[in-house]
Amino acid sequence: MHVVIAGAGITGLTAGISLRRSGHTVTIYERSSLTNEVGAALSVPPNVMRFLKPWGLDPAAARFVRSPGLHFMSHETLEPIPGLPPVSYEQHTEKWGSPVYFAHRVDLHEALKRLATGEGVGVPVVLHARAEVKSYSPETPSLTLADGAVVEADLIVAADGVHSIGVASILGHANPAQIPGGNKVNLSYRFLIPKADVEADPKTAFFTTGPGAIGGRVYIDHPGKKRMVSYPCRDYTILNFVALIRDENVTSTREDWLAPVDKSEVLEKYSNFNPQLLAVVNKATEVKRWPLLYRAPISTWHKGRFVLAGDAAHPMLPHHAQGGAQGMEDGLALGLVLHGVTEVSQIEARLELFEKIRRNRASAIQVMSNFGFEEKMPDELPEFLEGQPVPASPSAILEYGYMHDVVKRTVQTMTEFDPAWSLPEGFFNKT
Repeated sequence: MHVVIAGAGITGLTAGISLRRSGHTVTIYERSSLTNEVGAALSVPPNVMRFLKPWGLDPAAARFVRSPGLHFMSHETLEPIPGLPPVSYEQHTEKWGSPVYFAHRVDLHEALKRLATGEGVGVPVVLHARAEVKSYSPETPSLTLADGAVVEADLIVAADGVHSIGVASILGHANPAQIPGGNKVNLSYRFLIPKADVEADPKTAFFTTGPGAIGGRVYIDHPGKKRMVSYPCRDYTILNFVALIRDENVTSTREDWLAPVDKSEVLEKYSNFNPQLLAVVNKATEVKRWPLLYRAPISTWHKGRFVLAGDAAHPMLPHHAQGGAQGMEDGLALGLVLHGVTEVSQIEARLELFEKIRRNRASAIQVMSNFGFEEKMPDELPEFLEGQPVPASPSAILEYGYMHDVVKRTVQTMTEFDPAWSLPEGFFNKT
């Protein structure tokens, strides 16, 4: 079967790996040049390391940082917040099945690209860069590129992000992601600072020691609805920062990862944070700003032989650092549910199974991600939890994300559907 994927981000590449190892040929069309991946970091949690490592992704070779835990810090004193204890990752590693890693996005992307296009099980994925999708036709199925070329396939996957036009193609009407209402954070700043620059200055060297220095820290200003998250990446040579804020002047709904701003904007908006922390922020040489966008869970992810995955299906706020991971879970499950398909007439039933496996799980995390670890979870959450209790603490929220085994869930669903179904030969590397 030939599968065409729009989007060569983390979701698209993971889907390509899974589909390739499930016996299908895959072509990915990516609008960017693939030469200027975003300089930012992200969490690579146990729920995806559970299958990335057996695929052959080596966290040490990819320069991931193993995190011992997460500390919640006062924005004023820079000390741990009383009543909000730190979350230890290390003591739960055996239960979760993997450590929690932090990665530079480029390092993760390159590792996935090698697994998708390199030697190994199945036909290598073919990547086409500078190929922007202008429209989808679920009925064919096909996609049309900016140059007018029409690409048909047995299955089309829209993994092209929060602004995907694939949503309207499935629902029959536009349903764009929006700036969150109420008092939710709606704006983010990202920047990277070399650790050596922070260590070399006596005024900022403190930041590389103490609670959370080799893990993650969340500096919280409760009344101001501000928080600043920091953690290391790339062999602990780079410190990654994400600053989240509510800004009533934000009106744009276009998420632009490459929109630079002067760091003075961050320093001004966070002027009530401890001056020592702001001295660290002042080390930044390049700051990116973009609006945070959210869309409530949609009723279906597919139409005919056309399906959404990743942020195209379930855009979420970054509070729980599961956005990328949920896209990777989508990619893993999509490949496996299509294993054994030999006729296009079988595809729609398999996409129903894909949604059964993924939609409630991703929707629950999508809804939870509207709220910080210390906030009460929303009333609509139980409808997506499939009978599981509502997480009521930071540890419980993390466990809901980390403990899930998407491989086990997919295998269970597929063997209930077809008792003769089994994992593809060579899907995971021999250990």
